[in-house]
Amino acid sequence: MALPPSTANWHWKNKNVTQWGRNWLTQELTALTVKGDSEEEELTITKITEFDGDVELGQRKSKLITIYDCKVNLEWSGKAKDGSEVTGRLDIPEVSHEITLDKSSDYQFFWSITSGSSAAAEALVTMAKTRAPPLLEEVFNRFPAALIETHGKDLTVSGEPSRTGTPAPAASAAGNATAAAASASSSSSTPAPSKPAAKEPKASVNSATVTVDASFMASADDLFSLFTDEKRIPAWTRAPAQSAAKPDTEYSLFGGGVKGKYVSLDPPTKIVQTWALQSPTWPSGHIGQLTTTFDQSSDSTKITLSLAGVPLGMEDEIRKNLEGYYIHGLNSIGLGSVL
Repeated sequence: MALPPSTANWHWKNKNVTQWGRNWLTQELTALTVKGDSEEEELTITKITEFDGDVELGQRKSKLITIYDCKVNLEWSGKAKDGSEVTGRLDIPEVSHEITLDKSSDYQFFWSITSGSSAAAEALVTMAKTRAPPLLEEVFNRFPAALIETHGKDLTVSGEPSRTGTPAPAASAAGNATAAAASASSSSSTPAPSKPAAKEPKASVNSATVTVDASFMASADDLFSLFTDEKRIPAWTRAPAQSAAKPDTEYSLFGGGVKGKYVSLDPPTKIVQTWALQSPTWPSGHIGQLTTTFDQSSDSTKITLSLAGVPLGMEDEIRKNLEGYYIHGLNSIGLGSVL
C-alpha cells in the first residue's frame, strides 16, 4: 500500500541531474553578450568547453534542497574597439549552492585571451571583467529555482511540490517547525502534530547491518574533524549540526534528520555512535549503531561506515542515504574520492 504524501515526503531522496544542469547552463550562458561604450566593442560567450562536478536535487523532511558544485569553463569571442576579432576563455572554478544561496564566498572569474594580444584586446577583457559578472551571476541565481521547478515533482509525492523559492538546507529549526505546521494544517487527512505524553517504549525490530566505504585524498585527522567538529560538519552536510564530540553526548546531523549519542571516540581512527533516522519509516524508539573507521594509507584515507540495526526492508534506502549524504557530501567539498 502506498504511503500517504505526508509520510512519503519525509523520506530522504536524491536525484542526480548533472546532464540537465550542463544543458541548462549551456542554454542560458551561450550567446550572453556584454557591450562596451563604443558601438564596436562587445564580447559574447560562445560555448561551454568543460563542465565538471555534480548537480542533484535532494529531499529531506519534506524540503527540497539543491545540491551542486561544478567547475564551468567557457569560450568567448568578441570585437575590440579597433575592430579586431578577439577570442578567449573564461574559467569559473566553482558554481555551487554555497555561493549562490548561502553566500559563503564570491564567484571567481578568470579571463584569458587565446588570440593575439593587443592593447585593444586587453581593453575588451577589462570591460568584460566589469560588466559580465552581474549578467553571469543573474543566470546562476536562477539556476536553483529552475532545478526545483523542473525536477521537484519527481521527488515530491504530493501534487503540489513543497517548494518556496529555493530553500537553503541550513534552515533554522523554527523555520522547519513553521513549515511542518503549515503542511499539516493544509491537509484535512493529516492531524496537527501534538506532543506525546510520554516516550514510547523501544521497538523490537529484526535488523541487518549496512556498510559503505570510500577513500578520500585527505588525512585521517582532517576527516575525523569533519565528522565531529560542530563548525565543520555543515560544510559537507549542508545543514545545521550539533556535536560536542564527547562520549555520552547527543549529536544532531542534517538539520535534525539524524540524531543519537556518541558512544566512543578514538581520534583519528574510530567513532562509535547511536544512530536514529527521524522519519516515520524508522520504527519509533528503535536505535541503530554507526561505527565509522578511518584507515589512512600513504596517499589517502579509507572511510568505512557500518550501521548496525537497520530494520529489515530498509537496507537499500539506508545504503543510498549513507552513500548520498555522507560519501557524496564529502565529495562535494572537493576531497576527491579515490576509486
